[in-house]
Amino acid sequence: MLAVGILVGCVVGAAYARARRGWDDYQKTKASVPGLRKLAWLLIRVAATKVGIVVLLLVGAVAYAAVGSDDETAGPAPSPSATQSEPPHR
Repeated sequence: MLAVGILVGCVVGAAYARARRGWDDYQKTKASVPGLRKLAWLLIRVAATKVGIVVLLLVGAVAYAAVGSDDETAGPAPSPSATQSEPPHR
């Protein structure tokens, strides 16, 4: 009878200790959620700002390239010169 009581006590005690550790972990995690939620929104806001800046720069670059050059004094593009080269010797 004593051995059965000790065995049941050990099993119940181990289950209680495991449940208590789980409850403590749950409470710690529950307490940290608001802070982690704020941190997540902060990181999302920072990433969205960086993406927005890059998109604005790209749109500006495309608009600048689409407008082209307003320089009327620019002459025609240089043409390749026709030079005679010697054929390679063996």
